[in-house]
Amino acid sequence: MFRFFEQLVDPFRPHPPGAPPATLGGFYWHHLRQVWPLFAALMVVGLFVALIEVSIFRYIGAIVDILDTTTPDRLWAEHGTDFLWMAAVILIGRPFFTMLHDLLTHQAIAPSFTNLIRWQNHRHVLRQSIAFFNNDFAGRVATKVIQTGPSLRESVVQVTDAVWFVVLYTVSALVLFAEADLRLALPLIVWVVLYVVVLRHFVPRTKKASEEISEARSLLTGRVVDSYTNIHTVKLFAHAEREDNFARTALEDHTAVFFAQQRLITQMTTTISVINSVLVTVVGALAIWLWQTGSITTGAIALVGGLVVRIINMSGWIMWEVQGVFENVGIVQDGITTIARPHTVVDAPRAKPLAVTGGEIRFEDVHFHYGRSKGALDGVTLTIRPGEKIGVVGPSGAGKSTLVNVFLRLYDLEGGCILIDGQDVSAVTQESLRAAVGVVTQDTSLLHRSIRENVKYGRPDATDGEMVEATELAHAADFVVDLADARGRTAYDAHVGERGVKLSGGQRQRVAIARVLLKNAPILVLDEATSALDSDVEAAIQESLETLMAGKTVIAIAHRLSTIARMDRLVVMDKGRIVETGTHAELVARGGLYAGLWARQTGGFLDLGDEAGAEGTVGGRPAKEEAAAE
Repeated sequence: MFRFFEQLVDPFRPHPPGAPPATLGGFYWHHLRQVWPLFAALMVVGLFVALIEVSIFRYIGAIVDILDTTTPDRLWAEHGTDFLWMAAVILIGRPFFTMLHDLLTHQAIAPSFTNLIRWQNHRHVLRQSIAFFNNDFAGRVATKVIQTGPSLRESVVQVTDAVWFVVLYTVSALVLFAEADLRLALPLIVWVVLYVVVLRHFVPRTKKASEEISEARSLLTGRVVDSYTNIHTVKLFAHAEREDNFARTALEDHTAVFFAQQRLITQMTTTISVINSVLVTVVGALAIWLWQTGSITTGAIALVGGLVVRIINMSGWIMWEVQGVFENVGIVQDGITTIARPHTVVDAPRAKPLAVTGGEIRFEDVHFHYGRSKGALDGVTLTIRPGEKIGVVGPSGAGKSTLVNVFLRLYDLEGGCILIDGQDVSAVTQESLRAAVGVVTQDTSLLHRSIRENVKYGRPDATDGEMVEATELAHAADFVVDLADARGRTAYDAHVGERGVKLSGGQRQRVAIARVLLKNAPILVLDEATSALDSDVEAAIQESLETLMAGKTVIAIAHRLSTIARMDRLVVMDKGRIVETGTHAELVARGGLYAGLWARQTGGFLDLGDEAGAEGTVGGRPAKEEAAAE
């Protein structure tokens, strides 16, 4: 039975493509329409639950009147059928519909619908541009994705549950009170009006406070996660107290809006308590007076008294349900501001997979300024022949990394185009473009998963044998076999920690190189791929990289010029433009920007003449390794 209800919603079902609507109603319907039959069923079941609850109080009044007007010897003969019907409703109907309500809520809706929302929103957010993530805390984004699901679900369930109880209890109470005596309905009508006025006054204010608290919670989470993620930097600079203050500011803001919200809640509950107390007093006194005048029966007093007490208890529950609805709506509305943003880098409507036939790359008058008026790339034109290996060098801020970013289409160009074998990268699918390029960056980041999973990230369908071979070629196998994590997993099954923090910089870079070796893409981008390695390991890996580069088109960004001196051609960038191209020897002989960079990197290390520098015969590793690139 449980499994049947648990399988009614598949969280991973196909869903409408594109960004979820940015409006509150549209966002709710975007998700609800996928499971609307469940909520329709929940409303029907909720109707029967509410009807049975109201009927119980009618039964109480009826029983009192029956006992008051019937002698014991005639009780079962005259009213036995009535008692059996009441018993059937209470003993069979009430548990059955309550169980059905709980099965729909807790088995069918709560787990699966919540995770359906999370899954679909996560898939959308994961495909956002790099700029989207650069402009926000990862922890803040994750918090909104995770908490929007249960808040949306809970607000809809609360409304579905509360609506029948509000309508049925109010209407039924008015009808039953009027049946006993019309005057009994008057205090209830006044109470309903006052109750609605109180809710109209406090609920919108509470909703706004909930939005503010959700935003403050997300900011607090983002700051705390930021400190934890960068714990090495915090420790190295001895800034624990500074991070305390960073989190404390967010916590103080959270506390302030929390206080404001709780003040509203206290004011609302106190006001409701006062009007509830007045209702009990007035209805009780009125009922006793009407009984004294013979206008109502003892059973009517029992009905009125029980129903008023139930209404008072329900008013508290409904108040919290309404409060919960608006609090959850506030959280959803806050989440929409992050989740429902449209993708800024999208595939063209008829984008085709990239087909790499030779690996020729052409940058044609490429402009990109990160949305500013100038900077980054300004009219870059460059052709890289199939199988050619070029090195890109230049001062910090010259545009080298930006060139690679737009080549991988992490950003859309502001002018010009980039072609691979004649195919505009903006006209092919992003997935196929990046699948055709192997990238090793200087700032290597690993997933908090096993070595096996990190290496196979380059080619998930690779065999374990191919994965091990790649780690051996990257000279990573020696340290991998000695790895162990806190859960006892060893070697290739050991987890590397968040962003790979359990490994040294050199070890992370070797795993990243193994990943690219395994991927074996036709185009290779190396952004100082061996910067974190010692000389011996670098020399050994250089052989593996040269084997990998054979027959491939290669773009290598170099901070250490000695590592790219043997490239087919060097491209020198400055202020977003290409200012020099040529071989190492040609550029040194030319005496331009590259020659100056080379002289600064080698001048304090070996006593080299201009001729030796021009020949590019420097051996070993420069002692002064200034970052000549970004």
